[in-house]
Amino acid sequence: MTESGTGTSEKNAIYVFAVCRAEEVPDVQGLTGVTRAEPVRSLRIGSLTAIVQTVRGADFTDEVWQKRLTDEAELERYARAHHEVVSAVAARFPTVPLPLATLYNGDERAARALASESTRFRTALTRIAHHAEWGIKVYAPVSRSAGDDTSEEQPAAAADRARPAPGAGRAYLERKRNLQSQREERQAASLRVADVVDADVSRIATESRRLRPHGNGAVGDGRVQVLNATYLVAGQRAAELDLLVAGLRERTGAHIEVSGPWVPYSFVGEV
Repeated sequence: MTESGTGTSEKNAIYVFAVCRAEEVPDVQGLTGVTRAEPVRSLRIGSLTAIVQTVRGADFTDEVWQKRLTDEAELERYARAHHEVVSAVAARFPTVPLPLATLYNGDERAARALASESTRFRTALTRIAHHAEWGIKVYAPVSRSAGDDTSEEQPAAAADRARPAPGAGRAYLERKRNLQSQREERQAASLRVADVVDADVSRIATESRRLRPHGNGAVGDGRVQVLNATYLVAGQRAAELDLLVAGLRERTGAHIEVSGPWVPYSFVGEV
């Protein structure tokens, strides 16, 4: 969507946070945006409204922005400022958030470029109106069977090396096969739980996206993530979602985390 990416170097540029469908002029007073130098404001685009802010073009050149991407604290500050504006507008109107650092060289060019995508905006706004995004993560506990603990097996193994008993090697291989079989069964059971949760939540969601689970080391407490998904849920079904998740926790015994409601970033398409 960006006319010149973050490569603008003119004195001023127009930073676009979002496009919304509002019957009235959105009240954006009090929002700081990404700079304190200029106010966040509205820019009318036909029947749609863009939420914008004038910024210094020199602050968003490719060179400056690439440097900013390597500064985690600075990047987080911009992301939070961007999200604050989007969330404030989305709390009142159907809103399509635009990517971080979407810039145009002036109001006229911004309006022209955004107007050229008005059909896509209207489609997305119709899809997400009166909906919110909810994230659901499912974790399966890493259960260790008695055979997984090799602390007692090591002395025995040393003794076996000194005085190998008949059939000791065969018994060892059999134990290893059993342990592997148990691990595979637990993994299969965990994936079945993930499928059950996803299928049940999808029934009350308008749309859903199943994402790649985070690696085992990401949680840090021994749990393994088996489902990482996001769902577009109508506002009037939020309570139903709460009840459904409570029932799934009881039924499956899995640890289920729910986050939201969020602005439906995942369901506005490529804008």
